[in-house]
Amino acid sequence: MSLFKAASTVSVLTLFSRVTGLARDLLMATLFGANALTDAFNVAFRIPNLFRRLFAEGAFSQAFVPVLAGTRAQEGDAATKQLIDRVATVLAWVLLLFSVLGVLAAPLLVWLLASGLRQEGDSFDAAVMMTRWMFPYIACMSLVALSAGVLNTWCRYAVPAATPVLLNISMIVAAIILAPWFVRHGIEPIYAMAVGVMAGGILQLAVQIPALKKMGLLPRLAWRPSQIRIAWHDGGVRRILGLMAPALLGVGVAQISLMINTQIASYLQPGSVTWLFYADRLMEFPTALLGVALGVVLTPHLAAAKAAQDSSNYSAMLDWGLRMVFTLALPCAVGLLFFAKPLVASLFHYGALHDSDVTNIATALMGYGVGLLGLVAIKVLAPGYYASQDMRTPVKVAVFVLVLTQAFNAALVPVLGHAGLALSIGLGALVNALWLLIGLVRRGAYMPTPGWGRFGFQVLAGLIALAMFLWWASQWLDWVALRQTPWLRIAHLSWMLAASAVVYFGVLWAARCDLRGLLRISRRLG
Repeated sequence: MSLFKAASTVSVLTLFSRVTGLARDLLMATLFGANALTDAFNVAFRIPNLFRRLFAEGAFSQAFVPVLAGTRAQEGDAATKQLIDRVATVLAWVLLLFSVLGVLAAPLLVWLLASGLRQEGDSFDAAVMMTRWMFPYIACMSLVALSAGVLNTWCRYAVPAATPVLLNISMIVAAIILAPWFVRHGIEPIYAMAVGVMAGGILQLAVQIPALKKMGLLPRLAWRPSQIRIAWHDGGVRRILGLMAPALLGVGVAQISLMINTQIASYLQPGSVTWLFYADRLMEFPTALLGVALGVVLTPHLAAAKAAQDSSNYSAMLDWGLRMVFTLALPCAVGLLFFAKPLVASLFHYGALHDSDVTNIATALMGYGVGLLGLVAIKVLAPGYYASQDMRTPVKVAVFVLVLTQAFNAALVPVLGHAGLALSIGLGALVNALWLLIGLVRRGAYMPTPGWGRFGFQVLAGLIALAMFLWWASQWLDWVALRQTPWLRIAHLSWMLAASAVVYFGVLWAARCDLRGLLRISRRLG
């Protein structure tokens, strides 16, 4: 399978996941609006998500996939299956203990993340309660991450990419069916969303079992103490744990930055946490469709190339990934910068969400848009280090960027409020990506192929035309006033987005940008 086809498979399924996620967020905005209780839910939901990104999709995946791909390339499938069994055994027991501790420590976790909720009546207690309901979600998602690492290493991308849809469907059902039932019984309806999160986590884990079983890769968990000790002392497990330590620090730095931003937002105007949450959800469309898809596909291929000492193929894959990032992420960034309010108004401006909320979400979205190129490029550049089992360099970069981001916060938040938090993250991501790129070039791991100058001018021409069109489109209608005719507003949004694609790719075609060449390269590298 070519890299482009594999990335397209992941991207299309991720798009379905993001569309259902958008429907979920739209439903929540309509039913619950932006207030202290929605802030409480978003804080509570962010806690297991924080640990999911820290452990499951962060340190564990970064360490597990390169070791797994290297073991398969060098030792064969039998040794790889044994490694999967032993890693799953250790992970399962650690997660059981961690989930119990997380439930008990919920008040401390909420206080660390958003102590400002104490200013808003019962919202702090509500956040603690919902954290306790949702914390075991991290256990489900960590095991899902293990499954995804296995399936992606065997080039089976569909199930891991489609799995998040189940969380969105579960939360939508909870909002439509369970929330009204809670109201009838005198319970705050926002609690229904916490139930939906846990149900979604269980469903996501359940669908992994048939996929792994069909391939003969379903892990066999050890329950006897002697077997657990053998698993713990396995060479591959110890190597993964050794790699996880610096990876954990690196991912932890990013999550600390998120915690600090949430803490700051909890002291700003009520609704700030929710405004940032909705802006983040929209920003995740391009980061997931492009960055995550490319990272998922490139990581095992880069690890295999590194294990085979194929430096030319390794460099060529990084070059292809970066060209894809520039071609597709930059127009998305222009869209977030010049078309933020129409996007937010068309997607969220219903029910309990006010006109002022649209403006506040849009300004945060523009802040994220500044750094979208960096946020997506990191997903391509960081695997270049992980494939070499070098976790330390990204950690050093992340620590510096954390300090820099807080300096940006100190300068920007007093002036821009919650939007300053988003802009700080965006600027920090640009610095992070540039540093990682320079590091790969200096060590000779990545050697840019000829033609980047011409390619850059071609993309720039397309971006200028796109920015002019989107600026006109954002001014052409009063998108907020179209609240009374939602389907007309959505129709206008749809045709303008389609026209944007025509404008951008039309200019690239006129400038003779060789997009087909990227497809040919992906087939050769895959």
